[in-house]
Amino acid sequence: MTEVLEFASIPFKSLDDEKPVYLSLYPPKVGEANLVQHRKVPTIIYFHGGGLTVGNRDSWHPTWLQRRAYTSGFAFIVPNYRLIPPSTGHSILSDIKDLFAFLVKTDLHAVVRSIYPHAQAEAYNIAIDRDAIIVAGSSAGGLCAYLAAVHCNDPRPRAVLSMYGMGGNFFMPHYFVPKKEVFFRGRELLEPSNFSEYLYPRAKALGEMTDSPLQYHSNEYHIPGYPANPRMLLARLYLQMGVFLDYYTDCHDPSLSARLGKIFLKHTGTNARNRTALESEHEMMEYAEAIPEHHHCLFPQLHVTTNWPPTILCHGTADTAVLFEESLNLGYALEKAGVPVLTYRINGEEHSFDYNADAEEKYGEIFNTIVATLQKWVSA
Repeated sequence: MTEVLEFASIPFKSLDDEKPVYLSLYPPKVGEANLVQHRKVPTIIYFHGGGLTVGNRDSWHPTWLQRRAYTSGFAFIVPNYRLIPPSTGHSILSDIKDLFAFLVKTDLHAVVRSIYPHAQAEAYNIAIDRDAIIVAGSSAGGLCAYLAAVHCNDPRPRAVLSMYGMGGNFFMPHYFVPKKEVFFRGRELLEPSNFSEYLYPRAKALGEMTDSPLQYHSNEYHIPGYPANPRMLLARLYLQMGVFLDYYTDCHDPSLSARLGKIFLKHTGTNARNRTALESEHEMMEYAEAIPEHHHCLFPQLHVTTNWPPTILCHGTADTAVLFEESLNLGYALEKAGVPVLTYRINGEEHSFDYNADAEEKYGEIFNTIVATLQKWVSA
């Protein structure tokens, strides 16, 4: 029987233990005239969210974006990547680079045919147009998109879409000041001792993973629907403890977060406010100089140049998971560098607003404009 293939699951690299790392390939909509042509297509590479600590290529799937990509003729690719801990931002950056290398050298149609010999694979008779790649992501996936924009040069992404992406400004107390009051989407503070296996140094013994699915407790649990996968709470825990950047960089001893926190307190005293932008170039350089040079590659804001691709930033102003000020800061830096940038300020919305049941009704026109703009940029 012929299998109808909604998407293809393809390994694009293997880890040291030979475990494959997978991507999902969703083909673009095609007409009858295109079915037998090995044609180049524009592509959106979308990186999933999850605070870099949880998730996989099925988690928080952006239906609004994938559906519009399909009808606009884009291939849509969602890769897994290594998760923190025990992996670090360096591991994730390596996965991103390896993904790009795989896509530009691989005959995707041949791979799909070999994996799914009985499937209807005509829609996959495509080649990635190396001059029309867009990188996109939500939350932590936005950070992955920024890293691709900075470090993937052959080919270089033509555009970036960040949905409330982290990494627009890591020099904020949100990342390195411990929290003593509720700060994250109104949710309770966590007890670190409940997560001891995920805390340094014990977390170093964990095995590498690229796939940690979302899991929730049933309605019979004392907190119905509470996360059952502890990794779903790790990014929030690290932010609460003020050590997220230690896990991101693997810079625990001495703690990078503690070092940055001292600089922040020097400039602001005990007023732990989050600012729209760094108040001076000197201050940014002071933070940068406190970071070991081999970690600079993980901080996108240190690499904004005229070569950065045109960028769309879409962020809710009430976001408490990834603060709106991050997108403002990156937007200001891009404008200063002369990079085309569009910022969509979604007033009053929290994190992940585009997954709300009424998101299409409220923001469908913005979503249409975003995809149309991306299409224009890759066609220019």
